[in-house]
Amino acid sequence: MKDRGRILIAVVDDEPSVRSSLARLLRSAEYEAATYPSGEEFLDSLKTGFPDCLILDLRMPGLDGFDVLARLARVGRRVPVIVLTSFPSPEVRRRALREGVTAFLEKPVDRSTLIDVIDMAIAS
Repeated sequence: MKDRGRILIAVVDDEPSVRSSLARLLRSAEYEAATYPSGEEFLDSLKTGFPDCLILDLRMPGLDGFDVLARLARVGRRVPVIVLTSFPSPEVRRRALREGVTAFLEKPVDRSTLIDVIDMAIAS
């Protein structure tokens, strides 16, 4: 596995406090972090490169998390995706897993659990 300091984790969430909290957590675990307030901004960023892992909220204005997953599938680039949602219904969980997400976690997430899941996602 690459040195954590060379692993870029993208965070896509419309809540500023969630983005900043996750970015702090990722940096404290020695990951690089890039945050995006919308699916559109994240997808635009792919013109310059792909992250090593994506933490994705599902409910956002504009493009939601499922729209982002569909667009990633269309470009054919596989990136581990960890869904982090406040609305973890069984139907939403099944749909996300069917669409290939690596993990489906509920907000608020335990910090060590999230880091463990990221480590596992990147290692696979």
